[in-house]
Amino acid sequence: MRSDEDTIVALATAPGRAAVAIIRVSGAGASAVGAILGFPLPKPRVPAVRKLRQNDVELDQALILFFKGPGSYTGEDLVELQIHGGRAVYDSVVSALIETPGYRYAEPGEFTRRAVLAGRLDLTEAEAINDLVNAETEAQRDLAMMQLGGSLREVFDAWSAKLTAIRAHLEAYIDFPDEDIPDDVLEKLGGDLSELIQSMKDFSADGRRGERLRNGMRIAVVGPPNAGKSSFVNWLAERDVAIVSPKVGTTRDVVEVHLDLGGYPVTVADTAGLRDGGDVIEAEGMRRARAWAGDADLRVLVIEARNADLVDPEVFGALEGDLVLLNKIDLGESGDRRGSRVNGWPWRTQAMSLVSGAGLTEAMKWITDVARDRMEVSRRPVLSRSRHRAALDASVCDLEVARRELALAREPEIVAEVMRQAADSLGRVTGRIDVEDLLDVVFRDFCIGK
Repeated sequence: MRSDEDTIVALATAPGRAAVAIIRVSGAGASAVGAILGFPLPKPRVPAVRKLRQNDVELDQALILFFKGPGSYTGEDLVELQIHGGRAVYDSVVSALIETPGYRYAEPGEFTRRAVLAGRLDLTEAEAINDLVNAETEAQRDLAMMQLGGSLREVFDAWSAKLTAIRAHLEAYIDFPDEDIPDDVLEKLGGDLSELIQSMKDFSADGRRGERLRNGMRIAVVGPPNAGKSSFVNWLAERDVAIVSPKVGTTRDVVEVHLDLGGYPVTVADTAGLRDGGDVIEAEGMRRARAWAGDADLRVLVIEARNADLVDPEVFGALEGDLVLLNKIDLGESGDRRGSRVNGWPWRTQAMSLVSGAGLTEAMKWITDVARDRMEVSRRPVLSRSRHRAALDASVCDLEVARRELALAREPEIVAEVMRQAADSLGRVTGRIDVEDLLDVVFRDFCIGK
């Protein structure tokens, strides 16, 4: 059975052959690592090279770092062993440790979990560490570093402080009715509540930039068969991720590719061509295409330029702000024909040719600009997870109830209770309250050793 009193052990670097592997050990028994592996433990924060042995068998020569709790990452005694990165080497060292009573393998995120429980990090900073480990683009890295620096925590702490002040004045009004408290105190509290609610709403009205940046923007490439969708996705990816064939109905499933566009993460999906008819498998592919496109942040409709007047983009799910690519302009004068209907479209259009390359740079620039516009956070704190937004929305909802009850001169005790619930919702974002209940949610996606 797992216990927080156990000493935990994990490989903190990726498994496989490498020059160096790092093993982390944290807990009350960490300072005994030297005795287990036959070397004198170095002084705290002073690196030293030691030979590791088990039963007089030399396992490796390693660089050892010892961090004395509470001044460590986890707040506990913590040892890092930087050993050679062969599988046989780190397997032998880890095995020697976990065979010792009181030692066990760490669970995913358990080192950071202990850091939160020890007060070394709050939940937003712990989440930022996981985001930093998983960052694939420059913008994702910047967002994680900003949150790790406490930017989001500071916003929620400021709201919590304002709410605490309002609650304190209300409690004073309730508990000391005989004191000389101004008659208009409840009216002033209502005004303070209104300002706080508006601040929280303004912060929340960010177009979900942080969540989109963390998870990646979803772009669906849609259109009729043989218009060039798969070729366009391959061009974006700079490799053959989708099969290209003159045969109608080649793409029968959604093919996703993850890209970095100007430092911003996007997932581009090549979807089945939409048409009437087709066999059962193709029909399922078209159903999936419509579903993926409906949930996408942006749809890129690819059609042949010569057929543009015959196409209604709305049939393919195009919405305001989407892009229509008029492909195959290399087919001659008729290929670049754009009639009055196309000129009046509310969608942005770009003529291009996947054969000659004409218009592709412009299409790429437009998609990149859209990604930047919808994910740019301008180095300001933003909500990066649905958990944050749900807690903030719940707090705003409770505060609006409290404001309404104050305005109606209802029982102040009821108002105080509703405000307490609002404060609890804010506290759940940083882990100021009920942290145990949130840990499994926060750490379920962490990797072992972090």
